[in-house]
Amino acid sequence: VFGLSDPRTDPWPLVHSPLPVTLLFAVYLFVVALGPFYMRKRKMLKLRGLLIAYNLAMMTLSSYMFYEFLITSVLDNYSYLCQPVDYSRSELGMRMASVCWWFFFSKVIELLDTVLFILRKKQEQVTFLHVYHHGTMLFNWWSGVKYVPGGQAFFIGMLNSFVHIFMYGYYALASLGPQMHRYLWWKRYLTILQLCQFVAIAAHSFYNLFTECPFPDGFNTAVFLYSLSLIALFLHFYYRTYTRGKQ
Repeated sequence: VFGLSDPRTDPWPLVHSPLPVTLLFAVYLFVVALGPFYMRKRKMLKLRGLLIAYNLAMMTLSSYMFYEFLITSVLDNYSYLCQPVDYSRSELGMRMASVCWWFFFSKVIELLDTVLFILRKKQEQVTFLHVYHHGTMLFNWWSGVKYVPGGQAFFIGMLNSFVHIFMYGYYALASLGPQMHRYLWWKRYLTILQLCQFVAIAAHSFYNLFTECPFPDGFNTAVFLYSLSLIALFLHFYYRTYTRGKQ
C-alpha cells in the first residue's frame, strides 16, 4: 500500500531514510555547479582505460538486470496489463524486489556519467536534460524500492535496462577512440529507442489509471507525468541534434 514502506526492502542499503539519497543528490549538484570551475585551468583527463571499464561494467549490469526482470516476471506469470506488488517473502517475490534494488543502485552509479564528462571537459554533454534525468531517476527509484519493489514497476526497470545495454555499448565503443566513429552511425537510432521506451512507459502507466488494478494510482500518475517530461526533452534533443543540425 502506498505510504507504507515495504518491510522487505526497508533495511536494505540507502532505502530506509531519504537522507542518504538527498545528500548524494546535493553532492551531485555541487559537482555539476563547481566541477567546470575546478577544471577550467586544468588539462582535460583522457581516462580511456577507466571509460572502457566503466561502460563495459554498466553494460554488464544492465544485461544482468534485464535478464532478472524478464525471467522473474515470466516465472511469476506477471501481467503486462495489471500487476500488483507481491509483498510476500516468496523466492520470486524477493527476487523481483532484489533486482528493483539493483536497478535503483544502478541510478546511484550512473551519477558518475556526469563526473566523467566534467573531468574530460565535455561540458556540452552536461545539459539540463542530462542532469534532470540523472537526478530525478535517483529519487524515483528510491521511492519505488521503498514502497513498490515489483508489480507494475518491473516494466519500467526491464525496458530501461534493455535500452542501457545499447547505450553503454555505444559509449564503450566511442571510448575506444576516433577510429571507432565510423561504426557509431546508429546514435540517432539509440535516441529513437530511448523515445520509444518513454512512450511505452507513459502508455503503460496511463492505461493503468483507468483499470481496476491494485497498484497505487499515485505511482502511475507520477510515472505518466514524468514520462511526458522526458518525451518532450528528448524530442527537443532529437530536433536540435539530428534535424536542425542537418539543416
